[in-house]
Amino acid sequence: MVGMSRRSARTRSPRAPGPELSIRIDLDSEEALGPGKIRLLELVRDLGSISSAGRAMDMSYRRAWLLIDELNRTFRKPLVETQKGGGGGGGAQVTPFGSEVIRLYRAVNDAATHAALEHLRSLQRMRASRE
Repeated sequence: MVGMSRRSARTRSPRAPGPELSIRIDLDSEEALGPGKIRLLELVRDLGSISSAGRAMDMSYRRAWLLIDELNRTFRKPLVETQKGGGGGGGAQVTPFGSEVIRLYRAVNDAATHAALEHLRSLQRMRASRE
């Protein structure tokens, strides 16, 4: 598959079979937004916690928290807000601004994939068969 690496299957979003692009957007020389960070955001949104999202990606809580903190510092508004533990426990939620960042990233990725689809299919046909 084009664009796929040796990452755990748990880090990938469900998708149709066939080639796809994995887009990394370099926001500047030090900050980037790519499929791993977006998947982490989607898992926080779906699971309601940074620790659960990290576990789903075979990632330590610390690593997940550091990535979320980096994302929050990268953008002018937070993408994720956390709630302290207590009687009801803690948690995290993706903000509306964070949801918009996810949507825009997915739109860029989908548009690039659509634009490159014939080339991706050609590369797929050129692959060696695996028997």
